[in-house]
Amino acid sequence: MATNQQRREAAKRKLERQLDRRKEQQKRRRRIGAGVVGVAVLVVAGVVVWIVSANGGDSTDTAASSSAAPPPTDLQIPTQRTALPKRTTALPNPTTCDFKTDTTGKAPKKVNLPDGKNVASTGTVNVTLKSTAGDIPLTLDRALAPCAVQSFLSLAKQNFYNDTMCHRLGTEGLQMLQCGDPAATGDPTQDGQGGPGYTMPDEAFPEIKYGRGILAMAKTSAPNSGGSQFFMVYGNADGLPADYSVFGSISDEGLKVLDAVAKAGIANPNPQDGTGAPTKQVKFTGVTVQ
Repeated sequence: MATNQQRREAAKRKLERQLDRRKEQQKRRRRIGAGVVGVAVLVVAGVVVWIVSANGGDSTDTAASSSAAPPPTDLQIPTQRTALPKRTTALPNPTTCDFKTDTTGKAPKKVNLPDGKNVASTGTVNVTLKSTAGDIPLTLDRALAPCAVQSFLSLAKQNFYNDTMCHRLGTEGLQMLQCGDPAATGDPTQDGQGGPGYTMPDEAFPEIKYGRGILAMAKTSAPNSGGSQFFMVYGNADGLPADYSVFGSISDEGLKVLDAVAKAGIANPNPQDGTGAPTKQVKFTGVTVQ
């Protein structure tokens, strides 16, 4: 039969075990809470930084992360496509595009300026981006952004995009893949500064909405600063203002390629906004125009 001393010691040990369990539960709750807050902060910061730095000359010059980010196993990608926007007032047909020589950015590939006179502002053009990750068919819409279409076709015919890699993948906040920098190497602190040596006028309008299936031009925060870089939205684009010219759409086949790239994750994420070169490399081997 247990003595009073033994009973007191047993009760003390039981109390100590209860206190230890409570402390561990409190630590676990704090860790979970901190993780939720951290993810929320990263999502908001990612959208804000991307808006400011959608193209060359951005403000993301920070040290690159030395370790690869794990693939986003719980990545949620919407399946519903976003409808192409429509202009309330059609543009003059033909129209004029003011392409200007740019000496401020990196232009490792010399190209001729597109013809900016008598540019058609009606009709569509089907093109296919041939890449190491798979073919990405696009439909370019002249009624949305005739100058962007004119520039893209001119660059494609001059083989500008051949052997260039898509340098920027976003999986949180803004789900997109950005391409068109001929100087991209996979360094998130340096990529995004290359271009064709000229700029084009902005062609955005208030009715623009971004989302799955939308193709748009990238640019810096300065007006009329677009060049060769563009981004393909495969998922969410909440909070992105209507500042970026939409010039076409991505086919279902192309979206499957982008989904696979996104699910493979980011190889070398920028510590400031979490975007970076995709682990599954997307390198263009050619562009066909139908």
